[in-house]
Amino acid sequence: MSRRHRVATAGRVPASSDLVRSELLRLPDRGAGVREFVLGAARVLSRAVHFDGLCVLTLDPATLLFTSEYTVDCLPPQARARMAEIEVRELDVNRFGALARSGRFVATLDATTGGDLELSMRHRELLAPNGYGDELRAVLASGSGVWGALTLLRGADLPPFAPADVELLTSVRGHLADGLRRAMVLSALSARPHAEGEAAGLALLERDNSIALTDAAADRWLSELRREDATAGVPQVVVACAARARAIAAGDTTTGAANARVRTSSGTWLTVRGSMLRDGVYTAVSFEPARPHELAPLIADAYGLTSRERVVTQLVAQGLSTDAIADRLHISSWTVQDHLKSIFEKVGVSTRGELVARVYFDHYAPRLTDHAPVGSTGWFETVI
Repeated sequence: MSRRHRVATAGRVPASSDLVRSELLRLPDRGAGVREFVLGAARVLSRAVHFDGLCVLTLDPATLLFTSEYTVDCLPPQARARMAEIEVRELDVNRFGALARSGRFVATLDATTGGDLELSMRHRELLAPNGYGDELRAVLASGSGVWGALTLLRGADLPPFAPADVELLTSVRGHLADGLRRAMVLSALSARPHAEGEAAGLALLERDNSIALTDAAADRWLSELRREDATAGVPQVVVACAARARAIAAGDTTTGAANARVRTSSGTWLTVRGSMLRDGVYTAVSFEPARPHELAPLIADAYGLTSRERVVTQLVAQGLSTDAIADRLHISSWTVQDHLKSIFEKVGVSTRGELVARVYFDHYAPRLTDHAPVGSTGWFETVI
């Protein structure tokens, strides 16, 4: 936004937090995908908070790795890979994981460093060289998990973000998270079924995240991811998976798995996995069309199903009756019916068949309970 944004917002009376929340709530109802939601949210936020650059990162809520990046007048593409590396592997101020674990969720670089922005590695290496000063960050988490991360940037020639800006972003953070969640539901449900025989791909990355070798399938998937990520460089999800794999190989036991689910520009959902080769030089990143059992937990997360509701849904998909589910879970049939009523309301269906089709896409019944329950500290403890 920089100069254009400053001219456009000059003399404008800032919108109230109530108006911002109201407008954010309306965005997902328009059927917008993730990109459209981010651009709409940027317009809404710009009416209340002045910023010269905006970046929204989506996350895989199971592994909390960044999967895609949407920017408005933000850092140049060549700086984004290093930003992802700092987030995953370096010690820095206000990393999203630290914000989540601290329970603050929203913070400015100026306030955290006491005005000494040079204490931040990303400020020294990336923000200052590109003309930025203060930074306002927010972890976009709701009761159903962590869905993204927001960064607002302000030019170095402007005052830092004010406490009122932090307060406003804190008040709308949950609405931004829910909007991302709904947009991801829409994109997952509209996923193009992968054709049998669609090849998995493999790429080898150098230590600086440049791509050393690829096969033909990897070239195709990388091309699609670049179009979705609107970048000519290495896609965000590839850098994140590679960085996580290097951290694991270095003995970091605090990180989660080096994989993430991400949607390509053609509508296909991929599972991207990183692993460090034994030579210690190359990091392998694989790309494979996601199977229903890999997407089902994402759908369950997005609809906000509780741990018990996940189990009930899984048993429904296996064809068990209400009484059989009650026996399996050692609860009453009335309790099962209560769970089903809640599940139907959250997912927006009225029959068991519709539920299975909505969550699994077909009648394949994978496990929904392979990772930490939504809302547990495990979601935050694995953020880097």
